[in-house]
Amino acid sequence: MILEKKITEELKGKTIKDILKNSLNVSNRLIIKLKKYNQIYCNGKACYTNHIVDTNDIVCINIDFEEDLNDNIVPVKHSLDILYEDDSLLIVNKPANMATHPSMLHFDNTLSNYVKQYYIENNIKTLIRPVNRLDKDTSGIVIFAKNQYVQECLIRQMKSNEFKKLYTCIVERNLIPSSGTISLPIAREKESIIKRCVSENGQIAITEYVVEKTFTIDNMDYSLVNVNLKTGRTHQIRVHFSHIRHPIISDTLYGNPSHLINRQALHCKQIEFIHPITNKNICITSSIPKEFYIN
Repeated sequence: MILEKKITEELKGKTIKDILKNSLNVSNRLIIKLKKYNQIYCNGKACYTNHIVDTNDIVCINIDFEEDLNDNIVPVKHSLDILYEDDSLLIVNKPANMATHPSMLHFDNTLSNYVKQYYIENNIKTLIRPVNRLDKDTSGIVIFAKNQYVQECLIRQMKSNEFKKLYTCIVERNLIPSSGTISLPIAREKESIIKRCVSENGQIAITEYVVEKTFTIDNMDYSLVNVNLKTGRTHQIRVHFSHIRHPIISDTLYGNPSHLINRQALHCKQIEFIHPITNKNICITSSIPKEFYIN
């Protein structure tokens, strides 16, 4: 895939590096890699980043160059629930009880292992680049970028709040008020590498919510809640609802086990963003898992 920029009179006299950074939104990190693989061109010829451009020059970069694919992710055959795919993106529906990325405890049974095998089978020569991650027991939408440029563009959208992520969860008790915003900073809990907590020393974290309905089972009240993440901190939804005494049911890290569902009742149901290549609005949805229908 080629990105190009035709040099206008206003850009005359700039360096190639200026054009890449300010006109094509290429990061310094990616520029270094493009230089390494000789994927920067001016008027069809490979060039250095200090080259000075002239009016009507065509500056191009190839963002789909073949890389060293030794990412230590073992390819494993497994079915994928693909929600969307094009030359830039693979978007899949992750089930619960599946990690997104390998770790010491999950070396060869993660979503990334299965995507790696899918790439091999379809001759997609790129690294595994998840744009977002879901906890092992959270289900829903996970995006994989097929090149570094697209990954970085989407991450920038997340940081600037252009990227929308909607979740559904079930929490304990009737959530009052029925809509609101939880704005509480989140930090890593002391002496834990996993658990997070609300802390004045944490990073800003904002969670908007609307209660879809409430229901009662065995004299216990519950709320089905739609959540809009305005920031993306680790365990953000789980920490915020636990802190206000409405933990997600079956979230044993921040709440209590439940006989109603055998995993935390949290699902990423919709994402919306601007496609970095086509500039079109993309909206992807994932059906609510059947185990959420417990009332």
